Amino acid sequence: MSPHSAFRGGRPMAAALLAVLLVSPDIMAAPPAPAKPATRTAPSPTVDEIVAGYVTARGGLEKLRSIQTLRQEGRVNAGAGRDGLVTREIKRGGRIRFEFTVQGITGVFASDGQHGWKVYPFDGEMGPQPLPEDVVMEASEQADIDGPLVDWKSKGTRIELAGREVVDGRETFKLKLTLKSGGVLFSYIDVKSKWLVRTESTRHVRGRPVRMETTFGDYRKAGGILFPHLVEVRAAGRPQVLRVVVDKIEVNTPLSDSRFAPPAGS
Repeated sequence: MSPHSAFRGGRPMAAALLAVLLVSPDIMAAPPAPAKPATRTAPSPTVDEIVAGYVTARGGLEKLRSIQTLRQEGRVNAGAGRDGLVTREIKRGGRIRFEFTVQGITGVFASDGQHGWKVYPFDGEMGPQPLPEDVVMEASEQADIDGPLVDWKSKGTRIELAGREVVDGRETFKLKLTLKSGGVLFSYIDVKSKWLVRTESTRHVRGRPVRMETTFGDYRKAGGILFPHLVEVRAAGRPQVLRVVVDKIEVNTPLSDSRFAPPAGS
């Protein structure tokens, strides 16, 4: 359920909302990002050490693996008068549900891991419609509660250290992730805090590749696990910024499987 797949023909505001909340490794292969100023103060640790530091900073492997469900609510702004409400629900087993409300109109995209469906009134679709198979396949990656860095070897991901770069004044380790699906994602890990500062990927929007930068901040704990409560998305070379403020995070809240299953007749 990638942004570019799920919102074919959709309005730009709605497409942007999904792009933010479902930011994950469902991307096309991405070329290396342009070089940025970097400082090299000491020999870099190994990839295993960098990822281990990230996992520990978030709360530890045991806590991360204990997450069975995740529910997030937030507000999104894409400029003056362009506001919306968003909710994302994930449950292990490849289940994911995304709802967004813009000007009182609510859309839904969901998958139970095998079948996907949507309600997209922005295009006049008032009833549930099935999602294509390729979109459902992408949704299984979107529904990775832990994120691509946790248990990356068992997921078939390859990670290499692509150097160090300064991101918003912070020195970071730049990791290149090549996913099992073939997609490529760049993750920037703060050298000091070990937090994820930014990701970069290339997405296809209206048939054209666009490099997206997603920056994370305002880290706070929920259920003993560290989560960003501020997310900002920019397209390379464009001044617009899409900002999401996460107001509420619930870990292991009960979520029925029916939340993700296609409605009757879809």
